[in-house]
Amino acid sequence: MDRNFARIDYVILALYAIIIVSIGLWVSRRKKGEERTAEDYFLAGKSLPWWAIGASLIAANISAEQFIGMSGSGFAIGLAIASYEWMAAITLIIVGKFFLPIFIEKRIYTIPEFVEHRFSKSLKTILAVFWISLFIFVNLTSVLFLGAKAIDTIVGVGDGSLMLVAILGLALFAAAYSLWGGLSAVAWTDVVQVALLILGGLVTTAIALTKLTPDGGIIKGFQHLYTVVPEKFSMILSKGEIITPDGRDAWWDLPGLSVLIGGMWVANLYYWGFNQYIIQRTLAAKSLREGQKGIVFAAFLKLIIPLIVVVPGIVAYVLNYQEGAVLDPTFIGADGQILNDSAAPWLISKFIPVGLKGLVLAALIAAIVSSLASMLNSTSTIFTMDIYRPYFNRNASNAKTVSVGRITAAFALIIAVLIAPQLSNIGQVFQYIQEYTGVVSPGILAVFMMGLFYRKATNKGAIIGVVLSIPIALYFKVGPNGWANGTAIESLFVVLPFMKQMMITCLATIGLIILFSYIDNKGANDGKGIALSRQLFETSKGFNIGALVLTIVLIFLYVVFW
Repeated sequence: MDRNFARIDYVILALYAIIIVSIGLWVSRRKKGEERTAEDYFLAGKSLPWWAIGASLIAANISAEQFIGMSGSGFAIGLAIASYEWMAAITLIIVGKFFLPIFIEKRIYTIPEFVEHRFSKSLKTILAVFWISLFIFVNLTSVLFLGAKAIDTIVGVGDGSLMLVAILGLALFAAAYSLWGGLSAVAWTDVVQVALLILGGLVTTAIALTKLTPDGGIIKGFQHLYTVVPEKFSMILSKGEIITPDGRDAWWDLPGLSVLIGGMWVANLYYWGFNQYIIQRTLAAKSLREGQKGIVFAAFLKLIIPLIVVVPGIVAYVLNYQEGAVLDPTFIGADGQILNDSAAPWLISKFIPVGLKGLVLAALIAAIVSSLASMLNSTSTIFTMDIYRPYFNRNASNAKTVSVGRITAAFALIIAVLIAPQLSNIGQVFQYIQEYTGVVSPGILAVFMMGLFYRKATNKGAIIGVVLSIPIALYFKVGPNGWANGTAIESLFVVLPFMKQMMITCLATIGLIILFSYIDNKGANDGKGIALSRQLFETSKGFNIGALVLTIVLIFLYVVFW
């Protein structure tokens, strides 16, 4: 154990755990189990106020993949990785104005359920299987692995001896209240979690910045950081501008203007608009207006997230990476690979003092557990409402439905716990998540955009489009991953950054949906096409002012750090 992790730190952690589990169980026990309906369990009884929605959106989003993975990308790439956060802010505004009104009007539980309303039960099932697989094999596993890795570095000695214990501990903590309480327990504990994770993140950043200069000081630390590594503050990268510690051109991860006008939109629109464990909070809003206010609140919170998840990574780079060599062995894997994702755990372990270390680790665990709980709840919601009830027990009682939801979440968690240890020695797990989510997200985004805004899109066109999107996406992965190198067919494959791959795949899928829908229905409107009106997309004065202010701030940030 780390001798600097003192008894007071363990006390803080214990108090945090007791408070979160107590809140979760209290919320879930306000109604007895037999009185709890499916709407209570999966959508919190449609009772969430705007501030709980906004806090829960951020708590579900900010997890180990940001605290650890994005800090690792900050270490490797710099502030450019913050585009995922800052562009998410404007994406949230788009979701609140153009997507949420339709979802609320349809009174849906799940995103796949919308697909059934607009297209068919068959397509809904295809997408439901996609999402369940993605949640279990990519999202849950990566969050568990990164969280355990951080705990091993901060509390232990970083040799992996605590990995399995940490994975099990995080899994059981998330299960302790989320499996019983459903979305109500998840959302209301998120209000506490998001306050803690932002406070802990700001404390880490502030202390880290004071370590950059002999006389300390946060402002002087920022000035020193920008003076020493100005290239790390470039938001729009040119080819060859930044070479990561492992020798990779960062342009391949964030290819210049394609970040602003290309594949980043695919990643963000899919994630914030059609990702069940994110959008589920807004579906549980008291009203459309309440959901939209919550989205604006979350969008403003996104503006400060790079300060707590990217800047510490840049600080760790400056403190460690000198003259082409990493100074601390924590950043070197067994095979000599640079472990960028060690940045945040290393900072916390080395520089956060006794007493505060427990608070910061509690913040990190808050981020991890809130995301795990959200993913588990959404996995169980999709399986129960989109697969179990339609195919196995159409007339299932509320008690049976809730019970199946809990069992599903438990099985998903067990599978993730078994797979998580296999992710060791990946250099940038945040980029790993983006790349492999990017195999399915372009096709799913295309289906939803066509379903929402193209009345001629047919079920057959959508099914053909989403199924063909997978081989299209995999084709684009062959070149960059070198799978065909040295073979006779090598010249048949192009080499493109994954962000460009996502945009091309999305546009190709949209084209296929338009083509096959035309063939299927001779260019006529589909019977399930959504009739849109200007009134449907009307937003309040407060929403419009918030959106305008947010846009101005984002333009300013990109002008300053271009």
